[in-house]
Amino acid sequence: MRRPSAWTPGRKRTAVKLCQESLDRGKSQDYPVEKPHAILLAFAWGPGLGPTQKETDGHVRVLLETLQINGIDQRIPDLSAPPPDVGTDLTKRKADSKAPGSKTGRFHFSFDKLNDDSVRLEFMNLIDNLEQLRTRFEAALEESADARSLDSVRVAFLGRSGEITALRRTIGKLPPAERPAAGSRINEVVEHMEASFREVHARVVALDVGATLSQRIDVTFPSVQPQQGSIHPMKRVMHDVCAYFERHGFAVVVGPEMEPDYYNFDALNIPPDHPAREGFDSFFVTPNLLLRPHTSPMQIRTMQQHRPPVAVVVPGTCYRRDAVDARHLFQFNQCEGLLVDEGVHMGHLKGMLTGMCRELFGSDQQVRFRPSYFPFTEPSAEVDTTCPLCRGDGGECRMCGGSGWIELGGAGMVHPNVLRNVDYDPEVYSGWAFGFGVERMALVRYDVDDIRRFFENDPTFLEQLS
Repeated sequence: MRRPSAWTPGRKRTAVKLCQESLDRGKSQDYPVEKPHAILLAFAWGPGLGPTQKETDGHVRVLLETLQINGIDQRIPDLSAPPPDVGTDLTKRKADSKAPGSKTGRFHFSFDKLNDDSVRLEFMNLIDNLEQLRTRFEAALEESADARSLDSVRVAFLGRSGEITALRRTIGKLPPAERPAAGSRINEVVEHMEASFREVHARVVALDVGATLSQRIDVTFPSVQPQQGSIHPMKRVMHDVCAYFERHGFAVVVGPEMEPDYYNFDALNIPPDHPAREGFDSFFVTPNLLLRPHTSPMQIRTMQQHRPPVAVVVPGTCYRRDAVDARHLFQFNQCEGLLVDEGVHMGHLKGMLTGMCRELFGSDQQVRFRPSYFPFTEPSAEVDTTCPLCRGDGGECRMCGGSGWIELGGAGMVHPNVLRNVDYDPEVYSGWAFGFGVERMALVRYDVDDIRRFFENDPTFLEQLS
């Protein structure tokens, strides 16, 4: 019968490692082998074979001596002498195990689960805490009277940062053998808690629905009207101006908000050294490209593409470096008009602008021209209309300051140089043009004291003008 050979270094290291782990878990290093908590060794000699008691005691003694050599102070009990195959000289056994031709038997060992009082106490404490948690959870459910308080209970106990999550994290402190049982118990309690929560939640929801259905509704009480949007006051004024000129045969044209220097100034009889350029305070993007300070560039583009007669109105956004106050903005809207044909004169301009003012402000509006200067018109004029608030009476009127008139913008006959720049013969054709600020017309139309209110997006203010 084949007997076990001497201990190999690998077996020694494995035995030392497993013994050290077991002793660490047991919180002690002095366990006699004959006690129930002792280390048990099992030898497998092959099918149907096994060692005698004497041989087993000998191998246990060799193991314990090996542990002492590796620094583990395990008490060695009174055991029988080691079997002849094993011997007592560890150095010799180590050399023999490495000798050529030496054979090793199949040696298997295992340890029983450490079941000392401290480990069992820790496991029982976890179970007790779990039962207490379930009791507190059920009590909290009974005290919840609505869905909001129920949800607070769910988050406190079953949420990602709840008490159940904190309890699960303590499983890692248990020995590996105890962890499956602890995890299974926690899962059972969680399933029970979730079922209780669903039952109470369904009952609370049913009570809420019943309370809602039991309420009496006064069907004669006025309903809450839904909020409806409306066109912005600026857009409405711009639309009304364009609609007036469209009815008189004008076309509405729009163009880009960034234009070259030529279309903004040169083609409009404003050369680079002209002082009028300073008054526009333009936003230049490049040395030759800027945000348009007026919509006049589209008048030039239209005359370049079409021969007379030309009748257009040009609405759009303009930009100037103006200081923001109750009457000025760095961004504003403008409507310009242009008519070029044979025989056009100032009477036509005044008639069209008078009709526009009467449509916007009232049927009794009057218009007056005051002499002025613009590089692109000759002659030029400032256009005023009677104050819609005092109807031209003046006095203590806060809108017109007592003058009885409100300024709208500039107008005049198209300068001959502008006509020549688009290849129109000024000896044959003549035309007029005007440019009004939409915000200024809206101030007068809606009796508003500050232009900035149109862009503050105050719903209460906008509802009053809708």
